[in-house]
Amino acid sequence: MPLTFEPIRLGRQDAYLKYLDVCPQKASDYSFVNLWSWREAYGLEWAWSAELVYIRQTYPHEVFWAPVGAWDRIDWRSEANGMLRTGVSYTRVPEMLARLWREAFQATISTEESRDHWDYLYSRSELQILPGNRFHKKKNLVNQFQKKYAFEYMPLAGPVIDLASGMQDRWCTWRDCEIHEALDAENKAIATVLENWHELKRLTGGALMVEENIVAYTVAEYLTEHTVLIHFEKGDPAYKGVYQAINRMFLEQAADSFQFVNREQDLGDAGLRKAKLSYHPVDFVKKYSVTFLNSLGD
Repeated sequence: MPLTFEPIRLGRQDAYLKYLDVCPQKASDYSFVNLWSWREAYGLEWAWSAELVYIRQTYPHEVFWAPVGAWDRIDWRSEANGMLRTGVSYTRVPEMLARLWREAFQATISTEESRDHWDYLYSRSELQILPGNRFHKKKNLVNQFQKKYAFEYMPLAGPVIDLASGMQDRWCTWRDCEIHEALDAENKAIATVLENWHELKRLTGGALMVEENIVAYTVAEYLTEHTVLIHFEKGDPAYKGVYQAINRMFLEQAADSFQFVNREQDLGDAGLRKAKLSYHPVDFVKKYSVTFLNSLGD
């Protein structure tokens, strides 16, 4: 029976998280916070079966994202709901699902590496301690920030959320978000999260204050029991070392029980890729584009 797609709703957050919790490989794209906050930018919709939640992107073109659920328990060759038909393409497919589909469908699908969508995974302890020569420049910037400014770290909660919202407005003014489509879309996603902070599950975050002014903030989520996911991180460029400082202090204050830090993708941006690589990732959540060349009935 064909599935019916509908807008992603906050009211189904708990139900969705049950599907996500049994998913054997969790990429940043599929956290509820990510789907909810970016739903308008990508025209995201979802459709539910007994075992899977399918996700469809409608803007700027139609393409499906990976379904969410217990992939390793699915008989994919019996998954006959019209979603695996000839010509259907999927993007942001995590490596494990791409492998399961290759095993099930073999030559009837094509898979292509999507490097721009790989999630960067870091050692939480390394980003917190910044050990050795590899992190010398980062640690030096943190030290400069700590010596120069009388700062205070605060959890992202209560009135600090409003301060972060105000800082985001200023950040967008500095960066001219309105004339840059990507920055404007991100700004709207951030506003969605901050405005609905108390309704969204598994969120955490922190902020740096200097002389009662917010100079940096981080929005994060507990993705798995081992991994904290960094969604947004912004700093005032007038404060040298502020990004390195908020990165380290958030992990120290709010995430020291995690093994890994997922800092999402670089989306093919050369500057962002260089910055993410400079923190020396220990692994990636690799993703693929998958197209079904022939359905089972062809």
